[in-house]
Amino acid sequence: MKKQVSQTFMILGAVYVTCLLLSNLVAGKMWAVTGNITLPAAVVLFPITYIMGDVFTEVYGFRSARTIIWVGFGCSFFAVLVYLITIALPHPGFWQNQEAFATVLGTTPRVAAASFIGYLFGEFSNSMILSRLKVATKGKNLWMRTILSTVVGEGFDSVIFIMISFWGTMDNHTIFTMILFQYLFKVCYEVICTPLTYAVCGWLKKKEGVDTFDNGIKYSVVKG
Repeated sequence: MKKQVSQTFMILGAVYVTCLLLSNLVAGKMWAVTGNITLPAAVVLFPITYIMGDVFTEVYGFRSARTIIWVGFGCSFFAVLVYLITIALPHPGFWQNQEAFATVLGTTPRVAAASFIGYLFGEFSNSMILSRLKVATKGKNLWMRTILSTVVGEGFDSVIFIMISFWGTMDNHTIFTMILFQYLFKVCYEVICTPLTYAVCGWLKKKEGVDTFDNGIKYSVVKG
């Protein structure tokens, strides 16, 4: 008999995918934090996907989190294809917004690849580490486990995305500064939201009647 997926799991999955798609959509807007620090607007929303990834892994286990990660990847890939197709469609002469439309929704193959690779490395490393730490600590110290997994996962995502997207297009100092401040912002975001993570995980475990420990599983990103 196949495992039933709860309504709550489906709702959380929809919220996760929505946050991911919106993050990709607003990533082109730059946020002038200070005179010397600029971050993509996506940092306001994207860290929520890591928090939700923590929740999926903590409550439902790595295999369920893996499913959500791949669903998010598939939806993001499909969205990019739709954007590119609609941009390429011929537009009537009276419509003057083609350039603006393409600027907001368009992406280069390099940036798209950077986003997809960074996402997969970051999300899977975050989930795997949290899963293993839960087993090792026997489910204790959730705050420590979520922060440590985020330190690694967000590190992979920030470094991979910025290095692939911008290497060779600007000086090294600017690239490393972007990586550092984006990374620190995301990790601090996770730390600040730790009480919320505790509350959501506790509520879900009670509501769903599940608290998964990934004892003896194979950490494959595809199947296992």
